[in-house]
Amino acid sequence: MATASDTEGGELLERLRAQGVARLGIAGEIPFGYIDRNGELTGEAPELARVIFKRLGVDRVQPVPTEFGSLIPGLNSQQFDIVAAGMYINPERCEQVIFSDPDYQMLDSFIVRKGNPLGLRNYKDVVEKKAKFATGTGYAEIAYAVEAGYERGDILIVPDQVAGLNAVETGRADVFAGTALTTREVVKKSNKAEVTEPFKPIVGGKPHVDGGAFAFRPSETNLRDAFNRELHKLKDSGELLRILKPFGFTENEMTDMTAKELCG
Repeated sequence: MATASDTEGGELLERLRAQGVARLGIAGEIPFGYIDRNGELTGEAPELARVIFKRLGVDRVQPVPTEFGSLIPGLNSQQFDIVAAGMYINPERCEQVIFSDPDYQMLDSFIVRKGNPLGLRNYKDVVEKKAKFATGTGYAEIAYAVEAGYERGDILIVPDQVAGLNAVETGRADVFAGTALTTREVVKKSNKAEVTEPFKPIVGGKPHVDGGAFAFRPSETNLRDAFNRELHKLKDSGELLRILKPFGFTENEMTDMTAKELCG
């Protein structure tokens, strides 16, 4: 017999409570969601999911590692229950999944050589100074540079921020663009490079701030709404920052933006 919850808003939350475990899709990306050296699941998103699910009556979370590009297809084919990978909310993704409100906001920043010899502060500077520009595979920063007028074919694509730091230190690139958080963390180990002040990229002619969140199947609005309620309590109490702090997040990354705003 069909009950109201079969049709309206889904019954995944009840199912997870009965099973006692929620499966999290992660993409092995530090600091968002990854397996640490001891084989334990950690990262800002899994740690936050752990707290919220406990409050919702689901005792455990279990990782399902996949590639970043497979997170949304994997979610929609039910390989896991929720994406816990710090995924940016954007209109294209909002057509395929529903998001919680963001748990963090993120600006961009550059890795440059010590002293920032070319004076690079934003993507326009990179274009005007004809700097050798690098960023990571599949990063949002590719589109931001192209929008500023950089030739897509001239961008040096490297696997991640560690490779980006290396490219700047060895002179293969003048600048590597990434999130303020990942660039800030990786240059701590360097005596040849530094990180620029975080800035807002220009998107569609306007300054843009990214927000990262948890993704759910479009039918599971009950779970998303319950998750959001607990997330907002953690924001209001200041507990959210305490959970995210060990992963390099600061007050600057806290946000009141909503998924609705970011979905456009």
